Amino acid sequence: MSHRDEPTAIRQGEELETGRIEELLKSSIPGLTGKLSMMQFRSGHSNLTYLLKIGRTELVLRRPPFGTKAKTAHDMLREYRMLKALKPVFPYCPEPVLFSDDVSVMGCPFYVMQRIRGIILHRDLPDGLALRPEQAATLCDRLLDVHVELHSVDYREIGLADYGKPEGYVKRQVDGWSNRYRTARTADAPDFEPEMAWLQEKMPPESPAPGIVHNDFRLDNVVLDEEDPMTIVGVLDWEMATVGDPLMDLGNSLAYWIEAEDPPEMQLLRLMPTQIEGMYSRSKIVQEYFRKTGRPEEPFDFYYCFGLFRLAAIAQQIYYRYYHGQTRDERFAMLIHAVRVLEGAAKRVIARSGL
Repeated sequence: MSHRDEPTAIRQGEELETGRIEELLKSSIPGLTGKLSMMQFRSGHSNLTYLLKIGRTELVLRRPPFGTKAKTAHDMLREYRMLKALKPVFPYCPEPVLFSDDVSVMGCPFYVMQRIRGIILHRDLPDGLALRPEQAATLCDRLLDVHVELHSVDYREIGLADYGKPEGYVKRQVDGWSNRYRTARTADAPDFEPEMAWLQEKMPPESPAPGIVHNDFRLDNVVLDEEDPMTIVGVLDWEMATVGDPLMDLGNSLAYWIEAEDPPEMQLLRLMPTQIEGMYSRSKIVQEYFRKTGRPEEPFDFYYCFGLFRLAAIAQQIYYRYYHGQTRDERFAMLIHAVRVLEGAAKRVIARSGL
């Protein structure tokens, strides 16, 4: 039985004109023959992801969402450049093959990459796939290894010295996401002002070891080997990658990590099977991260709280598009509930924090 993340029919309103795309692909990539067919991957609340098939060749196309979007939030060239530089030293990222800013093709810049086939875990394990507790623990450990490997890449050596600004990264993140949340806040959303004030007050000093941060590194963004689900063969969704503080990256990841002991309202937000027996707790992940990197342990409340707030801001930005009729995707209607739950989680972190 296959457990691959398979595409489905393209959602209404997100169709692409295949003729110009096929023409561009065949003129840019040698050896392509046959008619282009296209489907859409179900995941993705931000950039849209399509499977392209021409003969036996499978490619993945990434483009910005339809409707109003922030100027820099869906920078296709930036994402393409990251993958191009990183692929030779970090084999888990997809191989980019084509970037186009010709708006006559589909009205926006986009890029195309090779497809990485394998298993992608979503909310629950697929039928026919079971993980024993020791296997779940092994998968967590390998996930951490890949994350640490990414953070250890010397971004200067691979030509990304100008890709981000590690100096002042934490402050820019707190200020930037606070401004984005306030701008995207709708009448039915919490104000998050006490939490934003706490983040401003508790900001840590500059990271002594900045590195490449994925900013969406999570279990359902990795591809597992079909023959050995304990082996990671790919890491997807690089749209928010930059150079910054690796601990911020880890905090962002843990915002998605729902444990078995988390309250019921948090369980409703679970996107991955992180609650099954054997999966690491968030505290175990932090402990192991410090051990694997050799960094001295430090309090992690700020980073986790920021991750929760940032996730709420992302959800609110997407919900804003639905609230104002910029998208008809009904998945987005429920995101206001996620924003409220994440506010409650951030409040609990602050209440018990020793910072």
